[in-house]
Amino acid sequence: MLHPQAKALLKLMEERGVPPTHTLSPPEARRFYLERRHVTQPPPPEVAEVKALQAPGPQGSIPLRLYRPLKQGVGATPVLVYFHGGGWVIGDLDTHDTLCRQLANGAGIAVISVDYRLGPEHRFPAAVDDSIAATRWVHAHAAELGLDAGRIAVGGDSAGGNLAAVVALTLRGDASLRLAYQLLIYPATDMRRTAPSHTHNGQGYLLTRDTLDYFHDHYISNPAHDLDWRASPLLHPDHSGLPPALVLTAGYDPLRDEGLQYAQALTEAGTRCTHLCFERQIHGFILMGRVIDEANTAVAVCAAELRRELVAG
Repeated sequence: MLHPQAKALLKLMEERGVPPTHTLSPPEARRFYLERRHVTQPPPPEVAEVKALQAPGPQGSIPLRLYRPLKQGVGATPVLVYFHGGGWVIGDLDTHDTLCRQLANGAGIAVISVDYRLGPEHRFPAAVDDSIAATRWVHAHAAELGLDAGRIAVGGDSAGGNLAAVVALTLRGDASLRLAYQLLIYPATDMRRTAPSHTHNGQGYLLTRDTLDYFHDHYISNPAHDLDWRASPLLHPDHSGLPPALVLTAGYDPLRDEGLQYAQALTEAGTRCTHLCFERQIHGFILMGRVIDEANTAVAVCAAELRRELVAG
């Protein structure tokens, strides 16, 4: 059963005539996504520090935002490099500001949010290249930032979960940069979009098949790229030797099955992975803690796992 609070939110959006993302231009969709956070997201919690940073990227500087938790241990701080969701087309540092603050305080770690390039202005693999460059920069500059270069995790939601998985795959062979953990929140893992949940949950639950196609077509310029593991990490032939992972999915999400498939691929390859599905929830719910109580539970679970893996471990 769909959670009553998620159901009420969907009904309210319908009554207010909220336009589907795929009916908007990318600039309009970005503005609407940014404004919508005031309705669904809880107030941003206080953290010890918020600092703007810049990392050199393949095509110019990549804006970053560093969050330090209110309470942290002695010495260098573990860090989560976070990639926001938004279908590689919308989203930015501000749309995920509250979530990054929550994760920093909840886990007692630093979080660095990455403002990677978006489509259609910058198509695949621009977002991938920026995400890899930003992660390498955080590792290289960890000491001067008071961060622990040996305890770096990557994470993200939706498109950001896709990017985190791809970064982990890319850096697996780098002996100098050993990632410690992956936090994959309802990740997109297969650009072919053929899993059964794309049909079962393709209409009526906020993220629709039409919107997924909109995001895909603004990000992927060549259909052959769907088979590139940098776009579809599920299609990589080898998921062994990767950092431990938490894969979180939602029961009424078109991406539900490919998240589960990715968790299964990790586990079958010998990579330690936990899969947790919030069966009554919709895509994007973790950002909606003002109106969906289970969002706050999901954030707490993610923070607890980050703390266990990066701090207590």
